[in-house]
Amino acid sequence: MSEEQENTGKNKLHHARDILQQLRQSGHEAYFVGGCVRDFILGKASDDYDIVTSALPDQILSLFPRTISIGAKFGVIAVIIDNHPYEVATYRSDDVYEDGRHPSRIRFSSAQEDLFRRDFTVNGLLMDPVSSEILDYVDGRADLEKKIIRTIGDPESRFNEDYLRMLRAVRFAANLDFAIEPETQKAITRNAPKIKQISVERIRDELHKILTRGGARAGFELLAETNLLPEVLPEVVRMRGVEQPPRFHPEGDVWEHTLRMLERLPAGELTDKNIGLAWGVLLHDVGKPVTRTEDEKGVHFYGHVQRGEDIADEIMQRLRFSRAQRETVLALIRQHMAFMNVQKMRPGRLKRFLRMPDFDLHLELHRLDCLSCHGMLDNHAFCLDQLRNLDQEALHPPRLLTGHDLMAMGFAPGKIIGEILLALEEEQLEGRIHTVEEAGDYVKANWKVNS
Repeated sequence: MSEEQENTGKNKLHHARDILQQLRQSGHEAYFVGGCVRDFILGKASDDYDIVTSALPDQILSLFPRTISIGAKFGVIAVIIDNHPYEVATYRSDDVYEDGRHPSRIRFSSAQEDLFRRDFTVNGLLMDPVSSEILDYVDGRADLEKKIIRTIGDPESRFNEDYLRMLRAVRFAANLDFAIEPETQKAITRNAPKIKQISVERIRDELHKILTRGGARAGFELLAETNLLPEVLPEVVRMRGVEQPPRFHPEGDVWEHTLRMLERLPAGELTDKNIGLAWGVLLHDVGKPVTRTEDEKGVHFYGHVQRGEDIADEIMQRLRFSRAQRETVLALIRQHMAFMNVQKMRPGRLKRFLRMPDFDLHLELHRLDCLSCHGMLDNHAFCLDQLRNLDQEALHPPRLLTGHDLMAMGFAPGKIIGEILLALEEEQLEGRIHTVEEAGDYVKANWKVNS
């Protein structure tokens, strides 16, 4: 964790404590709840602090100058400090859930009743941040010690209240390196098809967290074991059993290769770069199952990169990725096989390759790809060496002639100007021209003014 992230975390904790203290000074009960308490017990830094209180929504609204009623009818108010929302929820118990997400009716209740409606025991703990006292009505501490994800009460009931909890169980198990309690896992497997009743945006966000916050391999193995994977990413399931040439892939089929790459992904922040790399890892070979052929010369995957791009784009559009995230992942898939040719590339082609946007992600995907199969990193080392020896000017040479210069030479505005400028840059990258005079001579030798 960087110093800036550490300071941000300290500020969030300070502000959350201030909110809690103000509630208590006004005569209300108030505690930290959920993930921040779990993280405190596990000795981990927390990014968000949720508060539960006996104060009613109107009372919360009256106590704080900046608030947003994000779910007032469910007793949830966001208190805004330094542009960060802190969720403050009134103790409540819920009636029957009719749509797999929202209760048909709620009533405000006690702290103990509030905990019994929550998802997992490890998230059902209360904490007084002043005394550090932990209130545990659901045996959450015992499950933390056993490293178990278990629903609070009957798993069927908990999942039918919000089907997303099935994915959250997998995510917590993966990120925390915990196991899912057997009855809880059986209930997920039985109810897996119901995940399709959840919005794709909520599913996408849980998958992001499984992939980026640690334990990505374990997470996807659990998704497969619980039958959630074919419901949310059937294209990934098709990688299983797709055998590859043992010379280059001694590790086994496309699924095992992908799992080994996921295993090497570090835990990190939920940033666009981390999301892009993680999905690039997951989907870089998604075109192989539909392009595999075999003949007397062996196994082939002709066109798997292009088909992989198409399939990945369908997946990301279905899950409503942002355009920027889609473009990052598609570029990673498109270029992941190009590394095999870097040592044979002409200087100009190599420089264009090395200066691609997000080249650090391309290089890391290639490294993970190699380490998860044949283990040869010679092309990776070659690229690093080239980057050390080429300065910014070598990769992005300053333009020797401009469009205005070309028009002054008699060329008419239009497509021809762009073609000439592109050709001039290529000559610079190849190291064949270096001066304005050489650039002018090159243009005169290759284009006529009336062209």
